[in-house]
Amino acid sequence: MTVTVAKAMNHEEKLRYMTETPLPKLVLTLATPAIISMLISSFYNMADTYFVGQIGSASASGAVGVIFPVMSLMQAVGFMFGHGTGNFMSRALGAGKVDDAEKLAATGFFSAFLVGVLIMMVGLLLPSQLCGLLGATETIAPYAREYLLYLMPGAPFLISQLVVNNQLRFQGSAFYGMVGVTSGALLNVVLDPIFIFGLGMGVSGAALATSISQAVGFAILLAMTRRKGNIPIRLRNYSPSFQNFKEIFRGGVPSLARQALASVATICLNTAAGAYGDPAIAAMSIVGRVMMTGGSAVIGFGQGFQPICGFNYGAKRYGRVREAFWFCVKLCFVVLLVVAIIGMIFAPQIIGLLIKGNPEVNEIGALSLRLQCIFWPLFSFVIISNMMLQTIGMAGKATLLAAARQGLFFIPTVLLLSWLLGLLGVQMSQAVADLLSFFLALPIALGVLREFRRLEEEKEMQAE
Repeated sequence: MTVTVAKAMNHEEKLRYMTETPLPKLVLTLATPAIISMLISSFYNMADTYFVGQIGSASASGAVGVIFPVMSLMQAVGFMFGHGTGNFMSRALGAGKVDDAEKLAATGFFSAFLVGVLIMMVGLLLPSQLCGLLGATETIAPYAREYLLYLMPGAPFLISQLVVNNQLRFQGSAFYGMVGVTSGALLNVVLDPIFIFGLGMGVSGAALATSISQAVGFAILLAMTRRKGNIPIRLRNYSPSFQNFKEIFRGGVPSLARQALASVATICLNTAAGAYGDPAIAAMSIVGRVMMTGGSAVIGFGQGFQPICGFNYGAKRYGRVREAFWFCVKLCFVVLLVVAIIGMIFAPQIIGLLIKGNPEVNEIGALSLRLQCIFWPLFSFVIISNMMLQTIGMAGKATLLAAARQGLFFIPTVLLLSWLLGLLGVQMSQAVADLLSFFLALPIALGVLREFRRLEEEKEMQAE
């Protein structure tokens, strides 16, 4: 069955499809558009880094990295509402409760948009204070302020489109999400060079291109919710009750923790790298974007897994959840192993593509990239485990695991290693955090999978 057929199903047909289709085929069908969306989103984020890098200024490139925590915060809010509503929606649809899914979809969407407006206002009113808080040096700060002021008007659209994209994905309609994300991303790539170089706007042009692209992607994604078989966003379904927000937070707090801590971690990284000058901040920013792109395929596989997990968990098909989990982990490990090998071999060339004529940035970035690739394949187990726990509503364990990589482990690691080893400690801190995150994820995920096996065996005994 192709994506084209799957996306035109009604709710009953979709439930049968999600709970009865052979898993490798189902995972690949759902994961393919999610992977494309994630890759395009990563290139979308990479576009500003690339085009600003062609200016040839470490300070300008550093500004993009300094403002990245603000992007992470907006993504944290979008993912919290998107994953929180989406997780519930997939379980509700698996149990045949369409009305409940419609109410939570609207509640999450409109609440996220309002939070986006609040973030926009703070960013526009306090740009200098924010740049100082984010670790901007005196030379980076002017570029960072320019970037922030043009980025902020797009905040409500960026956050809301993440909500809609994730809601579509959790319904098994990742194809529609891919259409919206792809449209905005391609527009951003087109507008970046026009605004940065053609109109001479520099870093301001990069931010303006991003804001416009987010608004266009938002409009397209919203239109996609009206297609057959999808849950439409309607104001009359907006129901901001305690119970609904409880469900959103239960499924979304792990994403909020993961992304918010990524924002804090980036601030710590910028502060630690700032002791070694603008080239160090620029280099670590570029490496971060490269690793984000490299991991996007794994996140896409995980996003293809999540609706399968939610539907089958809601339908009490625990064996299918276990089978889909291991299929995704094994496939993603191989993908990341290949990506890591490429990254280690071609690190100088990769960094060189993203910064023009700056040997110091290239040298710092190449070593950091190689160090981060060492344990990169282990990320497959960590991210799929986290997505499984989050989808089935194990908020405590999911939040712990989500917080581990960029919070529990990375923040103290980068601060400690930078003190002990200087710049080398900054460069190797992410690799150490990845290894520690894997050791934490292993017993948590295996325990849940054993419980699934027990529940499946009980179900089989009751059926006899």
